Amino acid sequence: MKKHILTLAAVLLASSLTLNLAACGAAAGTGASGSTQADAAAGGAAGSTAESGTGGVAAAGNSAGSAAEGAGTVTVTDEADRQVTVPVNPERAAVLDIYPMAAALTVYLNSAKSLVAMEPASMNAAKNSVLSELYPEILDVDTDILSGNDVNVEALMALDPQVVFVSAGNDAEIKTLENAGLTAVAISPSKWDYDCIRTYEEWTGLLAQIYPDRGEDRAKKVSGYSGEKYDAIQAKVSGLADEDRQKVLFLFQYDDQQMITSGKHFFGQWWCDAVGAKNAAEEIAGENRNAPITMEQVYSWNPDVIILTNFTQTKPEDLLNNAVGSDDWSTVKAVRDGRVYKMPLGTYRSYTPGVDTPITLEWLAQKVYPDLFGDLDVKADTVSYYRDIYGITLTDQQVESMFNPDPSGGKLNN
Repeated sequence: MKKHILTLAAVLLASSLTLNLAACGAAAGTGASGSTQADAAAGGAAGSTAESGTGGVAAAGNSAGSAAEGAGTVTVTDEADRQVTVPVNPERAAVLDIYPMAAALTVYLNSAKSLVAMEPASMNAAKNSVLSELYPEILDVDTDILSGNDVNVEALMALDPQVVFVSAGNDAEIKTLENAGLTAVAISPSKWDYDCIRTYEEWTGLLAQIYPDRGEDRAKKVSGYSGEKYDAIQAKVSGLADEDRQKVLFLFQYDDQQMITSGKHFFGQWWCDAVGAKNAAEEIAGENRNAPITMEQVYSWNPDVIILTNFTQTKPEDLLNNAVGSDDWSTVKAVRDGRVYKMPLGTYRSYTPGVDTPITLEWLAQKVYPDLFGDLDVKADTVSYYRDIYGITLTDQQVESMFNPDPSGGKLNN
């Protein structure tokens, strides 16, 4: 759990904060554990996986967010099921430990000018992706709100944010922000059981309430486009026999010190299900990124395909050439067949929910089943998706960089 640096000014504003907060090991409330930085690296701490409340798209569609008369505010149900009153169209927003939200907010608003603070892990992804090319002003966003792993509340307050987006699983941080007089809106990466499409739909639905000048049209377009892609892929893989379903191993983080996969309770399981594949590590019970594995387990699973995320700097050729520590990949089927792939890095690391989820879905389906999805032109679809949904014109070079990402994007600091 993050400890919080509070100077005298912040202490006066947060007088109700108990003295033992920094030593607290887990937060009570929704039943979720307090966030760790490693959890945040996957898009924020794992929140409750039970589906409750209206949230996001549902709220945008049924007016769950209600504007206060003449006050320039709107009351929304955030993704920790809290009623929060925020300014309409806030001009100063900060994003803490829900890393993909900085990119999602920037693309949704078609500008990073209202973003006053973000964490270094988000900034490094921005620097090594097309996000900083499309919105160069994002490179000026403050990242000094952290001191080591600690959130400097006084530094955050000095930036005068009107709204602070924070992981729904980090109860302690939410309370700290509230006690400091800041408006916290909780965002969850895991409330919908790591369903990347549903989660991004909920995020855009919530943003549509807070930023009504963008209207609900964009949120609806996101939902419609993503749903069409998902349904089309499911229609093709639904007839696959069990023995024809490919076994896929996700390496969320991998270097000479650790090998972390996606077990049943992380985004990798959803990605596998979404393209009709088997998750090689489905038997691993660890929640979120808490799923370390060994080469012996990899040998026993012998996956057909290996997918490397952008939360690691490891590249496919590192496995193909046995260049990571003393690990020997030469007998693993995916390596023998040359089927080791690095996930795209669009406007953020595509393993998590975000702007690039529907495009990543197409990309993964084609990598896992090249014969079945040989007719897909993923790069052309990327161009049309960004143009039609977000009004963004991508160059050929930018598209190429998305699908051939700089491994430096795997660093979680800048």
